[in-house]
Amino acid sequence: MTHPDPYDLPLSVVEALAPVTRRLVLNRRGSTVWEVGNERGRWAVKLGYPIAATRDWPAQPWTALAPAREGAVLRQITCDAVLYGVWEHGTWNVQPWREGRNLYDLWEPCRSGETPMTPGLAHAAACAEALAALHAQGWVHGDIQPAHFIIGPGGAHLIDLALACGGEVPAEYDFPYRGCLVHYESPEISRSVLASGTAVPTMQGDMYALGASLLISATGRRHVAYPDDAPRTVQRQAIVDSPHRPVTVPGVLGKLIEQMLSPVPADRPTSAEVYNELNQQRW
Repeated sequence: MTHPDPYDLPLSVVEALAPVTRRLVLNRRGSTVWEVGNERGRWAVKLGYPIAATRDWPAQPWTALAPAREGAVLRQITCDAVLYGVWEHGTWNVQPWREGRNLYDLWEPCRSGETPMTPGLAHAAACAEALAALHAQGWVHGDIQPAHFIIGPGGAHLIDLALACGGEVPAEYDFPYRGCLVHYESPEISRSVLASGTAVPTMQGDMYALGASLLISATGRRHVAYPDDAPRTVQRQAIVDSPHRPVTVPGVLGKLIEQMLSPVPADRPTSAEVYNELNQQRW
């Protein structure tokens, strides 16, 4: 469910960027994203606001804080110019626009069967490299999914770091980690969320999510089968109780996905190991 009318840029953002162009990119529950152009370049502007409760969904106040939390994270892990602040409905951030296509869209020909395309090892290696760079800084992403890998001429960029953990976050913008998009959630994260409502994101959880992301992007199939319309608790219980679907991706990539989807976190390869293996296979 989206906000009926996308929120426009707050005055504080307009004053900071002096926009020349703007394009609505996303308008969904709790978040509106604009692409803004000015004399200095192109920028992604994220606006967060709370999600009201509905018959099917509880209220989600944390979405109002997510842009500022992500801004605080980005300032610690990148040299890019990043701004963040508050507006009347929540918080916002401004970060450089990443040009490219996300992993799921890039591998659409693999899923459609319209062309004899197999998943590109170069794309998978670029994703693993981006995640390895984050892990090398001591950070966990916490929300790995295909849409968060933007692959362009310069490699892959990891975006949407609002749930990342690994450093200090201003208390006024912080909130508990309650899991990620269930399609990519590891069994141990799902188990913790079911038991307590929260979890601790880990690098091993990121690796499971990377395996699930590569699997669904290549095959269109989620890592575990569960009904689309089932409550989150039912979907998470399926992840805890059920083995992952068979990995039908051929070659070394399929072998690595199988390892990343291990139910035992310690048995999963690291992001650096996955990158090194894939990078060797590319040549």
